Amino acid sequence: MAAEAPHVLVVDDDPTVSDVVRRYLEHAGFRVTLAADGVAGLRAFREGAPDLVVLDLMLPGVDGIEVCRVLRSTSDVPVVMLTALGEEADRILGLRVGADDYVTKPFSPRELVLRVQSVLRRVAPAGRAAASEVLADGGLVVDAGARTATLDGAALALTVREFDLLAHLLRHPGRAFRRAELLEEVWGWNFGDQSTVTVHVRRLREKVEADPADPRRIRTVWGVGYRFEPAEPADA
Repeated sequence: MAAEAPHVLVVDDDPTVSDVVRRYLEHAGFRVTLAADGVAGLRAFREGAPDLVVLDLMLPGVDGIEVCRVLRSTSDVPVVMLTALGEEADRILGLRVGADDYVTKPFSPRELVLRVQSVLRRVAPAGRAAASEVLADGGLVVDAGARTATLDGAALALTVREFDLLAHLLRHPGRAFRRAELLEEVWGWNFGDQSTVTVHVRRLREKVEADPADPRRIRTVWGVGYRFEPAEPADA
């Protein structure tokens, strides 16, 4: 029997935008649920258990930032944020509270569909080779197939992009990456706001570093970008 189509919840108070997004997503093979405000969006999430949420930043009542915070307190469901062009501070805030990706308005519906597909591919069941890939550094262990990460035995709550970024850095210990490289290799973008990388690195440090202000694992390489510094051997 064919697998059920992925379910996307779209939370946007503009009925024209919602209808266009719904039609494009359905044409691409997704099941779609619409919600017109934050309260309705949270209710639809609890009732429908979607595979991904497309979330407008500016919503009446409970805004998109607060909706994202609530979602992140209970779930690691992927979130693609819709933001107005030029609202960089709000866009960065959206990433900080756990959005995995964002699209700026006005946007191409085709681009949004591609972003949704890209994020969902990241969390799709992996093949046999990926399933056997376990990346470890000291007490930090990342299982690429199961998409789980632990630090000293405790589970880490990572978003899709945080997980992908951490796994990518672990695969290349000691290598310095430019932010543009990470944007292309982890996000699959060959253009875009590089502050996205900065925000995700900051969030990762808060989860994997003993002191995020003095990181030992994810180091800043001034004038270049970032590198993952392997832990020293226990007997060093």
